[in-house]
Amino acid sequence: MEHDKTLRIAVIGAGIVGAATAWELIKDGHDVTLIEPEEPGGRQAASYGNGAWISPASIIPMSMPGLWRKLPGYLLDANGPLVLRWTALPTMAPWLLRFLAAGWTVEKVEHTARLLASILRDSPQRHVVLSNEIGKPDYIRRTGLLYAYPDREAFGDDALAWRLRKENGLRWVELDAGELRRREPDLSPAYRFGAFVEEGAYCTDPGAYVAAIVDAARMRGAVLRQARATSFAVRNGRLEAVTTDQGWIGCDRAVICAGIWSKALTEAAGDRVLLASERGYHGVIASPAAGPRIPIMPSDGRMANTPTPAGLRLSGQVELAHVGAEPDWARVEILVRHALTTYPGLGARAGLTVDRWMGHRPSTPDGRPVIGVASASPDIVHAFGHGHVGLASGPITGRIVADLIAGRDGGINVRPFAISRFA
Repeated sequence: MEHDKTLRIAVIGAGIVGAATAWELIKDGHDVTLIEPEEPGGRQAASYGNGAWISPASIIPMSMPGLWRKLPGYLLDANGPLVLRWTALPTMAPWLLRFLAAGWTVEKVEHTARLLASILRDSPQRHVVLSNEIGKPDYIRRTGLLYAYPDREAFGDDALAWRLRKENGLRWVELDAGELRRREPDLSPAYRFGAFVEEGAYCTDPGAYVAAIVDAARMRGAVLRQARATSFAVRNGRLEAVTTDQGWIGCDRAVICAGIWSKALTEAAGDRVLLASERGYHGVIASPAAGPRIPIMPSDGRMANTPTPAGLRLSGQVELAHVGAEPDWARVEILVRHALTTYPGLGARAGLTVDRWMGHRPSTPDGRPVIGVASASPDIVHAFGHGHVGLASGPITGRIVADLIAGRDGGINVRPFAISRFA
C-alpha cells in the first residue's frame, strides 16, 4: 500500500548514498533531516576518495573461486593489492571466513554478479539524471572506461569475470595494440590489449559532487544537522527519534547510510551485520606530464587511473585493518610506482607532487550492500555496506529506499540485500 503523507525522515550519513537518498525523499515530498558529524563530501568520507568510476562492469565480487589458495601469498606480499594488518586478524576472522565462503564456487559468484548487475547496469544514466537535476551536469563524464592488459592471454586469465559481465548484459570493444596506442598514446607499450566499456562513466570530483547534492537538497528544504547519531528511541515498535551526541532528533522514519559507522547503529536497530573496513588509498598527481585521456584500469595493478581537474587520481589497494589504525602510506607509494611504469612520460617520482588519502570502504563479506527494513522497527531502513560500488550505486539505492518508505514496488528485488542474511 502506498504512503502518500508527508513524513519526517532522518537520513543518517551524508556520503553519496545518504545524499542521494535525501534527494529522492525530498522529491517524494518528505521533510528530510540529514545527520552528519562532518562536512558532506569532506576528506573524511569514503565518498571523497573513491576511484571516481561509475561502472556497470563492477559486478565482480572481491571473493572469487580459488582465492583461498592465493590469499596467503597476498597477505605475505607487502606490495600486493590485498594486505592484512595481523593485529586485526582475531576480530576480522569471522568476516574473512564468510568472505572466502562467498566466492567458494562459481555458482555463488554468478549469483552475486546477477544481484550487483540489478543495481549497477544503468548507474551511469542514473548519475546523468541526478547531476542534471541538481544543476551540476559537468561532474559526470560519459567517456567510457578502459581495462588494459599486457596481451590477450592476460585478458583470458580474467575469463570468468568477463563471462559474468557478458551474461549480465555488458558489452565491450576489444582493442589491439595499435588501437590502444591510438586512443591512449601515453600508455606504456607493455599493454597490448584493451577492453573498452563504452557505457562506463566517471565523476570528476566525487567529494564536491556529494556536497552539491546535499546543497541542492537543502535548497529544497532538507535540514543538515551536524551531529553523530548514536541510537534510536523506539516505543511499541515505532520510531520516535534518532538519538545523537547533540540530543534527540524527532522523526517518523530513519535511514542508516553511515558507511563504516553503520555497524553500531545496526545493532541499536536490533540487527547483526558483518561489516569491515576495506581501507582504500589514493594518490593524486598534480599537473601530470602524462597520463590517460579516459579512466584506465591496468590489469596488473588492479587500480583505477582517473584524469580529474585536480590531477591524475590513482585509487586502489585493499587493506584489512582496524578502523582507527594509522594509515600505511607505503600503499600510496605502490600506486605511484605503478603509474610511473604505466605512463613512462610521467617522469621520476622525485618530480611529482602527490596528495595522499586513505578511507574506509564499508564492505560486507558477500560483496552485497545491506538494503531493507530493520528488525527493531519497520520505521528504520538500512542502506549501507556498498563496498567498492558505493558511488555507482548511490542514486539507485536512494530510489530503492524512497520506494520502500512509500510502499511502492520499484521493480528491483531487494530481498537478497536484506540484513537477515547475517542473522
